[in-house]
Amino acid sequence: MEEKVLQGVLLKAHGGFYFVQAASQLYTCSLRGRLKQELKQEPLGLLVGDKLLLEVLPNETAAGVITERLPRRNFLLRPKIANVDQCLVVLAAEHPKPDYLLLDRLLVCLLAAKIQPIICFNKLDKPQKLEKFAPQMAVYRQAGFVVQPVSALQQQGIDELKQLLANKITVVAGQSGVGKSTLLNQVQTQKLLTGSISQKLQRGRHTTRMVELLPLADGAQGWIADTPGFSRLNMPELITTENLAEFWPDLQNFGCKCRFDGCRHDKEPDCQVKAAVAEGRLDKLRYQRYLQLLTSLSEKF
Repeated sequence: MEEKVLQGVLLKAHGGFYFVQAASQLYTCSLRGRLKQELKQEPLGLLVGDKLLLEVLPNETAAGVITERLPRRNFLLRPKIANVDQCLVVLAAEHPKPDYLLLDRLLVCLLAAKIQPIICFNKLDKPQKLEKFAPQMAVYRQAGFVVQPVSALQQQGIDELKQLLANKITVVAGQSGVGKSTLLNQVQTQKLLTGSISQKLQRGRHTTRMVELLPLADGAQGWIADTPGFSRLNMPELITTENLAEFWPDLQNFGCKCRFDGCRHDKEPDCQVKAAVAEGRLDKLRYQRYLQLLTSLSEKF
């Protein structure tokens, strides 16, 4: 009997088995011996999100053997995941307080990795909270980012968020306690554990332990990654003081008019970015965070 070969996506790995979505079916798979030997030579092995070829085992129910890993478009090391289309960066209106420096670091890292960011303000369950954070949301929209306000508990803004997630592989990032697991429960089919906020530290207890791609709810195409929370990221080596501004899109329209090529928008004269900040055309606080990251990069070398 001729073997049936399918292309699929690795959703999770557990207990030596690989769970692959292919042709609307979830297959429990093992590795072909040759591929297993090849992967031993690579430090990363298989990653959730990898596109794979598998042979369906005859006379078995939804079982297969992975024969080949297809080329990756991109990958992240924290969390370990491949072929990511976009990242949902979640902030909370309160508890914990938004960390905009962390947000800006994340945005730089995502743009450098060619991953589209979506900024999600959660816990906006009262009109006064939405009004309070409207100026910050406007700053990031002006910079060219997609911004979606939601209240996961009250299911406000969830339909709009689902539309942004459709037909994509999405990873979730943000401080612990911002409501990532509660939000995930609104957009995908598998119910996740949620953690309470530590009253002493004002941050959430980690409730996620391994990377897994979860199918979107209501039969929508696409997956969202359930990933361990994190609160710090190191800048990739490719980001330097010379090119940081390239990953800060709201500086681009003004930076191209600076007097000096390669202007870092810091101490140089006739800098149009600094002029735009002084005139209120660029947000002063976001520009100050740019300078903070510029300084931290300078101290690396």
